[in-house]
Formats: sequence, C-alpha cells, structure tokens
Amino acid sequence: MKIAIIGASAGIGLQTTRLALEKEHEVITLSRRDVPLTDHAKLRKVQGSATNSNDVRAAVEGADSILVTLGVKSPFATTLFSDSARILLQTIREMGSSPTLIVLTGFGAGDSWGYNSLPVKLLFTLLLKAVYADKNEQEQLVAGGYPRWEIVRPGRLTNGVMTGHYRVLDNLVEGMRVGAISRADVAHFMVAQAEKPTYLGKYPALTY
Repeated sequence: MKIAIIGASAGIGLQTTRLALEKEHEVITLSRRDVPLTDHAKLRKVQGSATNSNDVRAAVEGADSILVTLGVKSPFATTLFSDSARILLQTIREMGSSPTLIVLTGFGAGDSWGYNSLPVKLLFTLLLKAVYADKNEQEQLVAGGYPRWEIVRPGRLTNGVMTGHYRVLDNLVEGMRVGAISRADVAHFMVAQAEKPTYLGKYPALTY
C-alpha cells in the first residue's frame, strides 16, 4: 500500500518510515529537513512544509493512509498542528479521496487531560500548556472535518526498542494509568493501523 508520512525526519515519524519500508510499503515523506535514510526503491522524499498546500499535495496524493507525526522542540506557543490540519483536510477534500488519516497527539490532549495524574498535570501546565492548546485544536479539526480518522495519544515517550507488546486504551476511565511507551512501539501501532485500521473515530492511548 501507499503510505504518506508527514513529519518524517526524526522521532516517531522516522521510525514509522523505517518500519513501513521494512514491510515493503510504498512510502512518501514530507518534512522540512531531509529524512536521514539511504535511497530506497519504495521511498520518495518531499522536502517542504506541512503548512504549504503544494508540498502537502505532492506528498499525500494517491496515498491509502496518511500518518501525521509532527512535533516541535520548543514549549512556546505554536500553530503548526492546527494550521497543518487545516491544510491537510482541505487538500484531501480537493483530491476527492478518502485515505485513512492517523494523527499523533499525546495523552493529555483534548478530554484526556483530566485523566492524567497530578504531577503530570503540573508538568503540562508549566511546560506544555501552549503546545497542547494547539494539539487540542488539531484534534478538533480532524475529528470534526473528516470521517476516516484515528487520533493516537501515547503516554511519555522513550527511546526504547520496539517490543510490539503494549496496551491500547480506547476509553477514558477514572483511575486509568497511561505511562511510558517507546517511540518505536508507537510507530509499530501507527503502521499497523495504516495497514488495517481498527480504531476509526477513536482516540487510542498507548502505554505499557
């Protein structure tokens, strides 16, 4: 199948690119920086911006699934997540296609905020409040503007190895614990969902 990955130069995006290629999918990436992978017969790289409609179209046209794995390094206010969601949804509408859209946010976005522990809430308030405000808007745009979506909310990300063994929590329950999970296992989940989506219209949280 053909998988487009937006935000593929590092982190989970790079991990999903590697895994999708290992599974012999055709992969098109979009990122500002070059994706640090050697040339591959099934890999096409688009170097550009997730907020530029021409770049987005070049990356996602003809895709069966689109994985959005954008991230920022700064805790300061941003509109990257919401702006890119608007551009992507408009591009999909103009193409007249219906790929599966799998969007990475994080546990603490949207209505999952209230289910974090008190220490995590304090951390979010002090360091991540501005970033997650835009992720909240990103989630609202995707869920309200397109029928074939999944929003993936991993817990605290680590650089651990891929195990393929983790919990997927698709309901918010009082007292639930969403802790650490490796970026590699988040990539494992996202590629598996690209192949066979089983959480459409849901917000699966990932943790060990």
